[in-house]
Amino acid sequence: MQAAAEKQGFRARVVENGEKALEEASDAKNGVDVVLLDLVMPGLSGMDTLERLMERRPDLPVIVLTATGGIDTVVSAMRAGAVDFFVKPASPERIGISIRNALKLSDLRGEVKRLSKKSEGKMGFEDMIAGAPTMRSVVRLGQRAAASSIPILILGESGVGKEVIARCIQGASERSGKPFISVNCGAIPENLVESILFGHEKGSFTGAHEKKLGKFVEADGGTLFLDEVGELPLDMQVKLLRVLQEGEVDAVGSRRPTKIDVRIISATNRDLATQVKEGRFREDLYYRLNVFPIEIPSLKERREDLPAMVEHFVRRFNAEEGKAVPGVSAETLAMLMTYDWPGNVRQLENAVFRAVVLSDGGTLKPEDFPQISGLVGTSPSVSQSALQPANDAVDQPVLITDPTGELRTLEAIERDLIQFAIDHYSGHMSEVARRLGIGRSTLYRKVREYDLKVRDGDELDEVG
Repeated sequence: MQAAAEKQGFRARVVENGEKALEEASDAKNGVDVVLLDLVMPGLSGMDTLERLMERRPDLPVIVLTATGGIDTVVSAMRAGAVDFFVKPASPERIGISIRNALKLSDLRGEVKRLSKKSEGKMGFEDMIAGAPTMRSVVRLGQRAAASSIPILILGESGVGKEVIARCIQGASERSGKPFISVNCGAIPENLVESILFGHEKGSFTGAHEKKLGKFVEADGGTLFLDEVGELPLDMQVKLLRVLQEGEVDAVGSRRPTKIDVRIISATNRDLATQVKEGRFREDLYYRLNVFPIEIPSLKERREDLPAMVEHFVRRFNAEEGKAVPGVSAETLAMLMTYDWPGNVRQLENAVFRAVVLSDGGTLKPEDFPQISGLVGTSPSVSQSALQPANDAVDQPVLITDPTGELRTLEAIERDLIQFAIDHYSGHMSEVARRLGIGRSTLYRKVREYDLKVRDGDELDEVG
């Protein structure tokens, strides 16, 4: 059984009885993802072991093994929580299929649980991946902040997970289970900011065909998360300050204000203190929001969390996309650990998403991350072939070989070469196409296919 599992890429741990199985599998931190459980064992029986496992880890997939195949025994095991069974002896293929199906089910359960907690406003700090030393202090601050209704300002680079922290603060507070309304202040058209945040009455302006509750009223009793709060126009900053001071909202066209009970958590990747000095952010509002600042480190400052994040994203996208990717290879993980991740957790999430979607189902390899494998640092001892830029327009060369000295895939090289050309010729797509010897329509198709960045990216818009 162990050999059959390991031959198909799984790590197998063998114990001789039910008591040992409970010790190994009861705590999720021990890394047991699936249990193959014999129903006939010395000491604690398989059924007793199954029942106790389900009490301690109800989401753990358990596959039961039986030599007799009696229907009553199997039905009892399935009712007790087993997800599958097979009769011994079983073929390696049958064992592998059963394990993969159990992992898929586990991923689906985990994703349903995550989405349920998110939609119900019950995410907690235990749902976060925050084992790195730099994140422990963030969690401690968040837990303290959750114990009160103090206004919180979350600081950090784009993509570090500021909204996740805000949701965990809500989930750990007395407002858990209440509305959590998220607003990206930088994504709202300036002429709609007041209506979206504070609401409007029917007929209050052209196009106001019905009464609209604002985000503050929607969040009543819960939490309003103002992402990129530094993008708010100055006149809306005045109105926000009044809401914070008075605890009431004036909808556009309303004759009287509406009382609200809302916990404000704001976030920004900008230096608000500098914006205050430059007159682009109100000083009184800044001090109102910045009562309890929490700064989130970038991903490169918390690399210890990266392996767990990769595993989490693989499981999540397996569930969402119906895939069965077992994980990443040691070589791939080492490559991901050396990359600086300028886009932080959001970039890692998208990179894993792409790799899982395009995977053929096997363990993810460096070539499954073409946008990263050519950019990681390499040892001076490894010979690299590269096309060096003719000027300083591009910092990274186009690497022909990977860190081990092996040739990279043609797709990875092509992707980097096109990006190099776009940067080198400052986004002039006609010149890029001419220099690469390809048609413009082919170039545009490859830009979209590889999700490339186009400087002054306006020409793409002209052709749709």
